[in-house]
Amino acid sequence: MTALWQQRRSDASLHRPGDLRTPWQRDRARVLHSAAFRRLQSKTQIMNVGENDFYRTRLTHSLEAAQIGASLINQLQQVSATSKTDYLPDWNLMETLCLAHDIGHPPFGHGGEAALHYKMLESGGFEGNGQTFRIVGKLEAYHPEHGMDLTRRTLLGLLKYPVLMPPLPAPAGPKPSGSLNQWKPPKALFHCDADLLDWVLAPLSDNDLALFQSVELLPQAPGQKSLYKSLDASLMELADDIAYGVHDLEDAVVTGTLSVSQWESHFETVTPELPVSLATLIEELGEQLFAREHHRRKDAIGALVNIFVTTVRLEEVLADADEPLIRYNATLPEAETYLLKSLKDVVFEHVINDPAIQQLRFRSQNMLLDLFSALHTDPLRLLPRNTQQRWRKAMEEQGQIGADRVLCDYVAGMTDDYAERMYRNLFVV
Repeated sequence: MTALWQQRRSDASLHRPGDLRTPWQRDRARVLHSAAFRRLQSKTQIMNVGENDFYRTRLTHSLEAAQIGASLINQLQQVSATSKTDYLPDWNLMETLCLAHDIGHPPFGHGGEAALHYKMLESGGFEGNGQTFRIVGKLEAYHPEHGMDLTRRTLLGLLKYPVLMPPLPAPAGPKPSGSLNQWKPPKALFHCDADLLDWVLAPLSDNDLALFQSVELLPQAPGQKSLYKSLDASLMELADDIAYGVHDLEDAVVTGTLSVSQWESHFETVTPELPVSLATLIEELGEQLFAREHHRRKDAIGALVNIFVTTVRLEEVLADADEPLIRYNATLPEAETYLLKSLKDVVFEHVINDPAIQQLRFRSQNMLLDLFSALHTDPLRLLPRNTQQRWRKAMEEQGQIGADRVLCDYVAGMTDDYAERMYRNLFVV
């Protein structure tokens, strides 16, 4: 099975005399040197790029997630049974997944994601993780057909949601009548990439495949929730969540977006639910977070990360599965899971939901709606020449749905700065 998971879709050997790198080292290099990865330096993490020179962008967030991912692997190798650690990804593969996990996110963060999803409702929808899968598997220019042409296991590790989009409602018009927040996209892949998904999951038995792609149907938007992910994807997602919950918290504290009174108010209801020792530690770290001395804040941030890294464990989540890569996941104990969710919640409530951030989000969402509408109306006039060629070919072979996907690829690939500049060129007198 190892050989199957190391396969690339092209099944071709590049002319690299003397290259002694492992497949995972080659995958990591392809991600690092890709245009999509470089664009993360000018894409919003939480606070808009350019508002401050301290806080994280998607690029620095991805680098920090990669470091945390490596720490998780190191911890599990030390504390888990040898029979389980045999299935862990090596550090190069772990870094590859963390570095690549956000390259499909559009400009302006999740606000931009909702705007693009709304514009694509009649053409298959849009979701950032689905776009990541599309970039690495089809769009990036390492191979004429297979994108970065990464190994099968790397692609499996990038599948946070290994299912296809459910049926989508029709849009109400060029712009939604209410808030775009109600158009949160389902966490899923695009139907136009089903062939790539089938290839990645080909080594799984019929029973394993059915288990792995299980979904929970939801009565309201987004309509469904996939239930499982691979071991590698669970590690990547945990590293991502820790980086978001802890390091983005640091941004909020340093920039004054989160005050000590807001922190204390939020955790008044959290600490009573934690074990006494953990609750006491969080109270101490809360004081350090807001201390004037910068080194005390950094020590608190490191201690918060340590709480989660040192309690990670391997858990059997699909006991009936034959394939170890989907049978096991990296998880946290109940108390640490609750604490991490609480950290993410405080960032969401007092940073993401801050009126100043939401005003910028509203503005950027409408910019993307207008940009997409303009490009859709007159693509052969407004698109760059190479994208025009892709648009023509898609229109001829797949019709409007395929052509719209090309437009979506183009807009989703923009950095915040590029989208702002194009909007000014088209609409600002």
